[in-house]
Amino acid sequence: MAAVVVFDVGGVLVEWEPHLAWLDALGSREAVEAFMARIDFPARNQRADAGESFAALAAELDDPEDAHLLAEYVALFPRTLPRAIEGSWALLDRLADRGVPIHAITNWSAEAWPRGLTAYPRLGTAFGVTVVSGQEGVAKPDRRIFDILCARAGVAAGDCVFIDDSPPNIEGARAAGMDGIRFTSPAMLERELAERGLL
Repeated sequence: MAAVVVFDVGGVLVEWEPHLAWLDALGSREAVEAFMARIDFPARNQRADAGESFAALAAELDDPEDAHLLAEYVALFPRTLPRAIEGSWALLDRLADRGVPIHAITNWSAEAWPRGLTAYPRLGTAFGVTVVSGQEGVAKPDRRIFDILCARAGVAAGDCVFIDDSPPNIEGARAAGMDGIRFTSPAMLERELAERGLL
């Protein structure tokens, strides 16, 4: 039975809405979504999560205005985290009160992670071990990032339950030997953790 809980961060403990970075500059969600589609933001963000810098990613863009907007993303990053998911934090607190070891694996750029900590300082203290993909140069669902967590925390994959809102990331965790819970709501997570005897 799992005795260690490993959290994802974005979409589980804090909401992430990347369009909010540029809403003031571009004036409407539609304009922001057009910009994000034009530069293929999801693919570029994924590359940042795996270790590339946003300055280098911006330098690839032909349009100077688009390049400038993307280069500003790190400075504007706290805007993309509009609120904590309080129900998830309440569950984390209950786990901690029961003495359950709690760690984190997050797909997050090395540049943006410190900005996230300024918005939510508790992310820097809530976990025994935090593995940030951009700092490691490898991102979920690659099994190597799960192996990094296990080695660093001194835990066996089979003793871990991993919580993430992304189905591919859950599959990556399972391939690495962990149990996996796909997060859809705090209420659902509470049921899943209770079924595992963790709450």
